Amino acid sequence: MTVAFVLLTYNTDEPAGIERSVASLAEGMRAQGHRTLIVAAGPATGHHVPGLVRLASIRLPRPAVEADLTKQLTDTGPVERELHDLLTTHRVDLVCWVDAVWGLGYLAPAPPGVATALMVHVLRTDEPMHASLAHHPAVITVSDFLLDQAADAGLDTTMWQVVPNALLHTAAPPSPAEREELRRAGPVRIVARAEPHKGTAELLRALPAELGREVEIVLAPAGFEYWPGMQEQVLDACRELAADLPQVRLLPALPWHGVQPFLARAAVTAVASTSPETFGNVAAEALSVGTPVMGYELGHLPALTGPAGRLLPLADGPDRLWRALDALLADRVGYHAASCAAPGQVAAHTPIAVAQAFLDATVGVRR
Repeated sequence: MTVAFVLLTYNTDEPAGIERSVASLAEGMRAQGHRTLIVAAGPATGHHVPGLVRLASIRLPRPAVEADLTKQLTDTGPVERELHDLLTTHRVDLVCWVDAVWGLGYLAPAPPGVATALMVHVLRTDEPMHASLAHHPAVITVSDFLLDQAADAGLDTTMWQVVPNALLHTAAPPSPAEREELRRAGPVRIVARAEPHKGTAELLRALPAELGREVEIVLAPAGFEYWPGMQEQVLDACRELAADLPQVRLLPALPWHGVQPFLARAAVTAVASTSPETFGNVAAEALSVGTPVMGYELGHLPALTGPAGRLLPLADGPDRLWRALDALLADRVGYHAASCAAPGQVAAHTPIAVAQAFLDATVGVRR
């Protein structure tokens, strides 16, 4: 079977959860013997990626905002024709629109006989979302939290299916002795997109001088943002705060394969998003290498983390989050219990297993 995923912002090593989840799912599909395409907007980045196809009819700036895309789609004819021809030429059996807008789900220009699916990683209730659903695709979300969120918003989720994100790479967790040394003196490490709701600036403002260990933050801009200049605003704010904090280092973006080894050598990681994470890729990557997770009780994070960390109510704020983090590091028994529980929280999130869940979720539209 040939499966195409349409996500206009896709780039390899993009510091964004949806792009990474698509890469993981495509990897699992290939491991099962299927052929995959990932269809993205131009221009090409210069990196050759097997199965990645760039559209000529849409060219996005970097970073792009949604208005950049909708402006180009005033006349949808060129992209509809190009995508229709591309899916026909490659004999695609199933096409997955990875978003109502950025995945062109609202247009859904699939040739007759090609099954369709719509991924919902972030809830939309706008006109493009309703237009996407009107094409009757198989609808796939990434967590029970998102499923409940959609139902609460008034969408009919009766036939929706939950397919979690997979971990694209694996890395060896530290040995028990190494983990103990990390508990005693290892750094706090944070990996986040340069987005206001990731809570990075709030953490830096509340950082206690007496923490007594390094804080290393990978803060990276993606190929999209919510308004022009958003990511630079976040980066500038964090740079200014870090300049007055000698224990803090802001680090450049990591390639996808480098995230888990980086988090493996952390005492703990903080996922301090102030709006709900519908899945929580960074948390999953930290858990996979035995690193406990700190954060707020929002979105899918409580179900994902379970006993492998400490989560607080959002109202407690970053001051209490730092205190809870320090308390976990001081609690040898509790810390190692969390670390030992961590890999099991995501052990089932392999590319092959998630690909099978995706196939099961789309069997109805493929008949």
